[in-house]
Amino acid sequence: MSSVMSVSGLSMAFGKQKVLEDVNLDLAPDRVHVLLGSNGAGKSTLLRCMLGLLKPQAGSVDFLGVDVRKSKAPLRELITYVPDEADACDWMTATDLFYFLSKQYRRWSPEKVKELCERTQVPLKTSIKSMSRGEAAKTMLVAALAPQPKLLLLDEPFARLDPPTRELVLGVFLEEAPLDGGAVLLATHDLEVAARAADRVLLLEGGRITTQVDVEELQSDGDTGQRLTARLRELYTPAEVEQAR
Repeated sequence: MSSVMSVSGLSMAFGKQKVLEDVNLDLAPDRVHVLLGSNGAGKSTLLRCMLGLLKPQAGSVDFLGVDVRKSKAPLRELITYVPDEADACDWMTATDLFYFLSKQYRRWSPEKVKELCERTQVPLKTSIKSMSRGEAAKTMLVAALAPQPKLLLLDEPFARLDPPTRELVLGVFLEEAPLDGGAVLLATHDLEVAARAADRVLLLEGGRITTQVDVEELQSDGDTGQRLTARLRELYTPAEVEQAR
């Protein structure tokens, strides 16, 4: 199968407000896809439709050839998600969360949890509520990688982290992605992150995917990360409020 996930003709509205309109994209295996878009462009809504959490007014989302909303539990277990804010119960510690999730995912790897927690220094006994934003981000990333997914969706996971923590979390992500035979979709407005992570860039504007391009097409021999960032800026310039975040 050529695509891990395919989105076709997807449209989504909340009341009279159109958020997504005729969105089409394919996530190929062994590639990191970066979804660029401003705040309010519909990135989070698109990810929630891809997870099967929202029902679009039109279109379809197929994961490994099966409608994501009709897929059976073993298939859904192959999709994991890193939100921009920790979405676990406040009272849970990382140890509690990992134990709970280990019962939900058949491919859960305790060895991966141990390795990643040691590398990122996740505070295992601290409640989610008491964690710093960086600690929570590290915990959510470990929770998403431990099930060994075939599709990893991330929604601004590096936003508003202090520089050392951001570099640590981003570094672990870059070492782990792309997944073996799986696909990654990273939603962000951070061009530096996009330049470092992307194999393919998608631009969401006005509720539509207006650009899809392989990074190889944007690069030339001897390009540095700064040059690639500049080329990405030609496609997309974040709003001032986003650049300041």
